[in-house]
Amino acid sequence: MNLKKTMNEKVSVIMSVYNSEQTLVNSIESIINQTYSNLEILICDDCSTDDSLKILETYESQDKRIQIIKNKENIGLTKSLNKLINKATGKYIARQDADDVSLEYRIETQISVLKKSKSKIAVSRALVKNSNKLIPYFSYIFPYTLVFKIKNPFIHGTLIIEKSLLNEIGNYDELFYYAQDYKLYQTIIDKRIKIKKLYKPLYILNTENNISKNYYKEQKYYADCVKSRIIPSLDFES
Repeated sequence: MNLKKTMNEKVSVIMSVYNSEQTLVNSIESIINQTYSNLEILICDDCSTDDSLKILETYESQDKRIQIIKNKENIGLTKSLNKLINKATGKYIARQDADDVSLEYRIETQISVLKKSKSKIAVSRALVKNSNKLIPYFSYIFPYTLVFKIKNPFIHGTLIIEKSLLNEIGNYDELFYYAQDYKLYQTIIDKRIKIKKLYKPLYILNTENNISKNYYKEQKYYADCVKSRIIPSLDFES
């Protein structure tokens, strides 16, 4: 195997954006400045009402790797991510949230580890924004198959996975408007597919005024559905 060649395989970074004008610039900059250069950066604007779309269009005009998809109506994170996955042409899919930051060597490090380990999925730890707190901490030491029964053991934005595998397991389950990553990890674990954990933090996670905080009840409901292995109710109300 020509390691130099495989290390240069295309990675499709996918990001869904909704009213993220305050954090979007730093998030995009962290991707376009990655040490791993063979990227396509696919960003879906989910009908933002702030200046997010203007910011995206400016970057799209400046960097040919960036492609913007504009939703005609707000459809939520899960369906937006699936639209981006279907458009992606890279061997790998890498997640990035619009209010988080990837350290500049994140993708290069993850691809290198995947190649050396022959794994198809990798995640990493993160540092909490505006602090030096490492997350996950103690729970990351234990087998993720055990932690999973209690909570989501991984940070969604750090995920990188082979596209062919993601397609094979059905992408994100669109019945899960929230906790779509928890549901995805459940499918992966059920199929006994190994997830490579990187202990070094490669990501900066925003924990203030984010989806998990603003929609706590909704997130908890959908996460409980994952744990209980039940289908979410279509008429769920927070």
